[in-house]
Amino acid sequence: MIDLGDLNAFVTVARAGGFRDGARASGGSASGLSEAVRRLEAQLGIRLFNRTTRSVVPTEAGLSLLGRLGPALSEVEAALDVVNGFRDRPAGSLRLNVPVSAARLILPSIIPGFLAAYPGIRLEVIAEEDFVDVLAAGCDAGIRYDERLEQDMIAVPIGPRLQHFATAASPAYLDRHGRPEHPSDLLSHSCLRGRFASGSMPPWEFERDGEVVRVDPPGPLIVRIGGAVDLAVDAAIAGTGIVGLFEAWLRPHFESGALEPVLERWWQSFSGPFLYYPGRRLVPAPLRAFIDFIKSGKS
Repeated sequence: MIDLGDLNAFVTVARAGGFRDGARASGGSASGLSEAVRRLEAQLGIRLFNRTTRSVVPTEAGLSLLGRLGPALSEVEAALDVVNGFRDRPAGSLRLNVPVSAARLILPSIIPGFLAAYPGIRLEVIAEEDFVDVLAAGCDAGIRYDERLEQDMIAVPIGPRLQHFATAASPAYLDRHGRPEHPSDLLSHSCLRGRFASGSMPPWEFERDGEVVRVDPPGPLIVRIGGAVDLAVDAAIAGTGIVGLFEAWLRPHFESGALEPVLERWWQSFSGPFLYYPGRRLVPAPLRAFIDFIKSGKS
């Protein structure tokens, strides 16, 4: 039996005029579309596209199939939209791919209320720092910051819209080594750094009155951004050095007195994260419910 998804991949590629453009339009991957078309051609026993290094053009058989299939798939999508409209209580699974910071700082204020409002939805949250194709990873949507959003995705603001990168150390450490007055002073301090899974270690960036200062300070500890960040925080509390992290992550330790803000007037602000998902007409009911819940401001 021919898979409906393979037929939809064929229509996407034919309408876009290529696998890459089709991937951008659908929010999928070019390799995934190519494999789907290969399966369809193998099952039908006929070539649907003439492929060259510069173009992907439907064959006569492909054009004939497209002429009949396009309207039919549109009707299927419209029918499913109508069915979803009858759902007072959307049900099903929702998979989100999010950075560890979002799982720690953003979702706890949203998820309990959402699950209480939609008891028929089963939510799975996958937290990682790697930049992945959410569809290829089998997820319905993801959470990322603006500079890491994929192109041609629909983005919905989620969580606080203004955040800060903060630096902090234990009072005991600062009493022993002094309190920095300018970001450049960090070059003579022990700093606890983070490295992405890709291997990059971003510099610390500060801003005040239009002046931007980037420093790459030394330090005795480097942790993987995401899963090992709490180790750096614990080390800072123990007096090992100065840690740089989201202000919201460090705020409980400011309130308890375990950590003291460092260079607070230099802390740089940045916009909050976005929920993003493929820009397609048919959005799964659980994801639509989550989007509506976020937009309603009930979280």
